[in-house]
Amino acid sequence: MDDLGYRKYQSWKRGASWKLGSTYIVIVQTRKKHLTLPYHRSATGLNHLAFHAGSRKEVDIIIEELRSKRINILYTNKHLFAGGQDHYAVYFEDPDRIKVELIASGNRFKR
Repeated sequence: MDDLGYRKYQSWKRGASWKLGSTYIVIVQTRKKHLTLPYHRSATGLNHLAFHAGSRKEVDIIIEELRSKRINILYTNKHLFAGGQDHYAVYFEDPDRIKVELIASGNRFKR
């Protein structure tokens, strides 16, 4: 999260939180009794998480980190423009197969 500009806000035995401006993200370890419920991003609930990168270069740096850690990058046949020609992003899966998107697109972002 530090690479994306978030700062650690809180930490406790089963979780942690980070802040960036008015955005607040909390990650909590699942309790054992809930582990038998399978996750699927097409079911009701969270589809994916999307984060803004400051530039295409930042997206490229994260891609190299993902590859070095052998993390599954999605849509490799359309990579880096899976969301369209003005949508420079990488999509990947976390260990629980939740899709994560890191995007640097549009006029708001440095190229």
